Amino acid sequence: MIHKIRKVLMRYFTQMRWHTIVLALLLYGVSSWWFMQLAGETALLNPTDFIYWMVVTGSTVGYGDFSPATEAGKYVVALYIIPVGLSIFAFILGRAAAFVSEQWHKKARGLKPVHLTNHILLIGWNGERTMHLLRLLLREREYAGDDQAIVLCVKVDVENPLPGQIEFVKVTSFNQDEDMNNTSIDSAATIIVDNPQDDLTMTTSLYASHRNPNAHILAYFQDESLVKLLTEHCPNVECMPSVAVEMLAKSAFDPGSSKLHFDLLDVYAGQAQFSVAVPELEKAINTGNLFTEFKKQYDATLIGLAKAQDLKNIELNPASDSQVGSGDKLYYIADKRITNIDWQALYV
Repeated sequence: MIHKIRKVLMRYFTQMRWHTIVLALLLYGVSSWWFMQLAGETALLNPTDFIYWMVVTGSTVGYGDFSPATEAGKYVVALYIIPVGLSIFAFILGRAAAFVSEQWHKKARGLKPVHLTNHILLIGWNGERTMHLLRLLLREREYAGDDQAIVLCVKVDVENPLPGQIEFVKVTSFNQDEDMNNTSIDSAATIIVDNPQDDLTMTTSLYASHRNPNAHILAYFQDESLVKLLTEHCPNVECMPSVAVEMLAKSAFDPGSSKLHFDLLDVYAGQAQFSVAVPELEKAINTGNLFTEFKKQYDATLIGLAKAQDLKNIELNPASDSQVGSGDKLYYIADKRITNIDWQALYV
């Protein structure tokens, strides 16, 4: 009989909702106050003192500053208030711990939505390739001195690979509003699409461009024919074709070219390529002057220029008399990103 009662009580308590727990706690408090009143414990019936004493006694902390004075009150405390209070207190702590643990596991499995703005959204999973990309993004964020959030969105059955460093969302489809709303795709500043299949990258890029046309969208393709197709429909998407074949051809005539290009992209290898937007200037500066001063003041080498009216068209090795003005973008090689350029000091 005791075993059956215990099973019934355990099943009942494990299925209790929070409102039922609160109701049970209120009933416990009211009944305890009534029993103590019947026992003649008038000194403990002040509302503030009673609540304080109930919490201290029910949790078995027992400071001893308040205690029953009558014999009946002591029996009420020993047989009802402490046993029932301890059970309710332990149950509430257990449910609270289980709730926190469940929320943590949901977040680790990507089952909770994220609410962010101006974040980097990485869509797709390629195993170690994605892990390397995430580490590079984290390293670039560290160099930039930025706290921009990074969100990884996947369809495969994995957990957050870098908990505490990135946000993680798991979806069933990369082009369903209900799923992608969990990634805050509409407010992302940068969207990177990198999937093992080019057709999935294509459909995801089209969807991302439709949902957030103002974002900087990057898409990686292995088949260059799809790059042209996507740019025709979504000119705001920056496509990244595979350059392995081109590197083979270049290295065949200029040995070491592939290593050179890899080092320029690798933030761990010292010299790397960065960019900077030109702020509001009093007057334009020519690139010859900038080339000299960048090298003299920051030990950096200017390699490219994109004009404000067409930032997608980058001029490599610009002519020394090219004028650089507000809104243009400069590309340079340096040990690390330059974050404190004194533009006035560049006028020589």
